[in-house]
Amino acid sequence: MKSKDSVKGSANLAQKSAKAPKNGRGSKMPASKAGKGVQGSKKSITKTEKGEKKTKSDNTSVTSSKSRCPVSKKCGGCQFIDMPYRNQLKVKHERLEELLSKYCTVGEFIGMDDPDHYRCKVHAVFTHDRKGNPLSGIYQEGSHKVVPVESCLLEDKKADEIIATIRGMLRSFKIKTYDEDYGQGLLRHVLIRVGKNSGQIMVILVLTSPILPSKNNFVKALLKAHPEITTIVLNVNDKHTSMILGDKEKVLYGNGYITDTVCGMEFKISPKSFYQVNPVQTEKMYSKAIELADLDGSEEALDCYSGVGTIGIIASPHVKHVTSVEINGDAVRDAIWNAKNNDIDNVTFYKNDATRFMQQMADSGDKADVVFMDPPRSGATEEFLNSLFVLGPSKVVYISCGPDSLARDLGIFVKNGYIVTDCVPVDMFCHTRSIETIVLLKKKL
Repeated sequence: MKSKDSVKGSANLAQKSAKAPKNGRGSKMPASKAGKGVQGSKKSITKTEKGEKKTKSDNTSVTSSKSRCPVSKKCGGCQFIDMPYRNQLKVKHERLEELLSKYCTVGEFIGMDDPDHYRCKVHAVFTHDRKGNPLSGIYQEGSHKVVPVESCLLEDKKADEIIATIRGMLRSFKIKTYDEDYGQGLLRHVLIRVGKNSGQIMVILVLTSPILPSKNNFVKALLKAHPEITTIVLNVNDKHTSMILGDKEKVLYGNGYITDTVCGMEFKISPKSFYQVNPVQTEKMYSKAIELADLDGSEEALDCYSGVGTIGIIASPHVKHVTSVEINGDAVRDAIWNAKNNDIDNVTFYKNDATRFMQQMADSGDKADVVFMDPPRSGATEEFLNSLFVLGPSKVVYISCGPDSLARDLGIFVKNGYIVTDCVPVDMFCHTRSIETIVLLKKKL
C-alpha cells in the first residue's frame, strides 16, 4: 500500500452590554457548542397545571419560569438545559428508537454523574458594542450575531475565567476586537483547550495579524492572572471566512500543545487537532468500543476518520496491527507523536481521505478483520461503504454522532450482509440534542 503515502509511528451568566452589531450573513459555523449535532424530532407542547411545559410524546417537563442559563433562548446551544437530566436521556433514547428499532434494540444510555461544565474545548468570538467596549461570547444559532456570555454551564469553568481575563485586558493593551462588517480589528477569537486529566491548558489567540502589541507584556500579564496556563499560541486568520483558525501560527509561550490521558494512553493535542470535547465520556465510549469489538490479538484492524489516533492507539495492544487513516495533516502528525510517546509500534498512519483510502485498499485486494469508523455527522459516503464491503471485515464498530445518517448507513450495511448486534448510546453532549452512538455490526456467516 505504498501508494497511500504511509508514515509509520512507533499517539451563564450574560455580560451586561448593548446588543451586538447585526450581521445579515449566513453562518457555516457550528450551530451549537456541541459541535457535531443532530436535529431532534419536533414535539407538541402543552402547559400543565403547575405552569410547566410538557412534551406529549416524551412526558418530560421543562420549567417555564427562570432558566438555569440567562441567554439560553438567544444562544440555542443547550436546548435541554432546563430539562431534568434523566429526562434528557429519555428523550434522546426515544429518538434513537424511532430511527434504529428496525435494525436493533437500543441499549441503555451511558450518562454522566455530573453533566455540567464538561467541555474541555471552549471557543469565544470577540466583538464590541456600539461604544467600542469589548464583548465575547458565541454565535447565536444559525447566525453570526454574537451573544455575550460570561460563563456557560457546558464549558470548563477555568476556560471561561481565562476568556474573561483576556477580555478585561484588551483596553489597557489597546487591542481592538474584530468587526465582521468592516473587516477591521485585531482579535477575532480565543480558543481554550484543557487537558482534564493532565491539568494542562492551551490558549489560542486568533488575530488578523501576526503582530500582537506589547506581546511580551500581554503574555506576562495573562500568566500572572492564570499561572496554570501551560502554553499560548498566536494563530493568524486574516481571511473573510467562517473558519475559526487560520493556517499560520506562532508559539508565544510553552511548547505549543498540551497532552491528556485517555484509557491509559497519553495524547498530544495541538490547536487544530480533532479531539473529543468531553473527556469523561470519551474514556467510557472508547472503552465500550474496544469491549464490543471483542478482540483476541490476531486481528488486522482499520481505524478510519482517526483524528489524533485515539481509537487505533487504544486498540493497538489488543490487535496484531492497526492501519489508521485521517485527512487532517496536523492530526496525523500528532498521531505519530502519540504512538511513539506511548511506545506503540504496531500502528501505521496515513494522511488521506477515508473514502479514497478505502477505495485504494479495495482495489489493492487488501483485507481487514475489524473496522473502527467514526465519521462526521453526515455519516459515511456510499463509495466508502461499498469499498468496506469489498474488504469484508467480520466486525465493524461504528461510532456515530448523527442518528439520522447512522440509520441510513445501517440500512446499507444490512442490505450487504451485516447485522447489528449491539447499540450503545453515549451522552457526550449533555443538555443538547446531540447523540453519540456505538454500534457493533457483524457479517453474516
